[in-house]
Amino acid sequence: MNFIILEEVDSTNSYVSLHASELPSPTMVIANTQTSGRGQRGNSWESEPGLNLTATLFYKPLALEPRLQFALSEAVALAVADYLRSEGLEAMVKWPNDIYVGNSKICGILIEHCITSTAVEHSRIGIGLNVNQTVFVSDAPNPVSMRMLTGQKRDISRVAAAMGVMLEKRLADVSSAAGRQRLHTDFLSRLWRGDRKAYPFRRRSDGCCFQGVIETVESSGPILISDLDSSSTSSYMFKEVEFII
Repeated sequence: MNFIILEEVDSTNSYVSLHASELPSPTMVIANTQTSGRGQRGNSWESEPGLNLTATLFYKPLALEPRLQFALSEAVALAVADYLRSEGLEAMVKWPNDIYVGNSKICGILIEHCITSTAVEHSRIGIGLNVNQTVFVSDAPNPVSMRMLTGQKRDISRVAAAMGVMLEKRLADVSSAAGRQRLHTDFLSRLWRGDRKAYPFRRRSDGCCFQGVIETVESSGPILISDLDSSSTSSYMFKEVEFII
């Protein structure tokens, strides 16, 4: 794993996108301060300078077909959960790839791919892990940090190094069918609210709320949820259904 540490940048994902042709794989770009850190759906990512891990991993998978790209998302989410478990925190993966401890979000992941018709050429994997921040002022409903949960302050460089080890281990499984099956099995076992209990959801197409049970997540990415109100099961792609916290 190669590391690049920047004092300040607009966003590490943007930096990696700009310098992709120059970077070896894998390279983790870490920023002390992000002025325009990005989250999912175009949201900003709140992070006090120097307190959290704000990084983007540049990664070139080996001959990975576009239809298999969700395996990369599974690998990264599991790597973050693995790291948190090594620190005594039992983390789960909220589909598709947010990381939760209990009902609180501790890490956001943003993955952008460069894809041809036959392969994923490279991926830009943004990771925002709340490490030492204890006060959040944005309207995010449920943030939490490692320090809030454990009372311990951590060195960000050590967190990054440990995270790099976990990422390399999990990403190694992306290149083989057996490895991808292992990732998917582990992903399902760590799925937040994947305990066969009913939880509230909201369909984004019509804004309708319903009580649902997660049946599974397919290896290609869609989530299958049984609607207990209508006794039907539907498959949803990312952004088509929301968890109500």
